[in-house]
Amino acid sequence: MTSLLQILLLILDIVWFFIIAHVIMSWLISFQVLNLHQQLVAQIWYMLNRLLEPIYRPIRKIIPPMSGIDLAPLVALIGVYAIRIILMNNASLFY
Repeated sequence: MTSLLQILLLILDIVWFFIIAHVIMSWLISFQVLNLHQQLVAQIWYMLNRLLEPIYRPIRKIIPPMSGIDLAPLVALIGVYAIRIILMNNASLFY
């Protein structure tokens, strides 16, 4: 059962990394450092959007973007971290 806990934590770490990469990439696109006309940039951007949109969509229903600021990634990061804390505090159930 320890392996199950480690796999869940690994998945949460990967989701955390993807959200951070998506946020940084959105900033770089907004400040025109990255250009979506470049094929590699566009492919990475669309991949991240397709992976993270199912996570962001329910959050955006509750908290819509305010004044152009999307808080869905922040709420998703807090949620991922909260799940990680819950798993670590209940790790004894996996043994």
